[in-house]
Amino acid sequence: MINQPLAGRGRASGALLVLLGAWGALIPFVGPYFGYAYTPDKAWAYTSGRLVLSVVPGAAVFLGGLLVLASDGAAAIGGFFAAAGGAWFVVGAEVMAVAARGGSYGPGSPVVTSGRTFAPATMRLLEHLGFYSGLGVVIVFLGALALGKAVIARLAGRYGAPTTTAMEERQYGQTY
Repeated sequence: MINQPLAGRGRASGALLVLLGAWGALIPFVGPYFGYAYTPDKAWAYTSGRLVLSVVPGAAVFLGGLLVLASDGAAAIGGFFAAAGGAWFVVGAEVMAVAARGGSYGPGSPVVTSGRTFAPATMRLLEHLGFYSGLGVVIVFLGALALGKAVIARLAGRYGAPTTTAMEERQYGQTY
């Protein structure tokens, strides 16, 4: 594992980015099937808000994850796309509230029904975390991780630096 390129070690983050991008783009459409939704709480109902706040950033994260998986050269671009999509999940609703006053670009209201396993306040929190802010923070972390590994691998290749660290050499001895 020590001689493996650093960007090659980031393939798990690429796979997770693909899964999280698909989740972010599709959850507004399939969430109503199991009571996890924002209004309109009908499955596969299209709104402008769902397009701008879920589908577009989810597609950017999905594409970014595919680029991270594709090659070491494309991993930096993929990490950037994923991080930008994740950031949009976090701040997109607030930005659209200011940018498109009176427009229909809001996320809707969390659907909360009584008699569920969780209290209404807990369900609103879980919906907001799973649809937007929590999802976005995890995506930004994974995108930044993939971007950092790709940049380090590129710099190590450009300057002829070994991919092992000095700590690994001190701990395990020099590898041949």
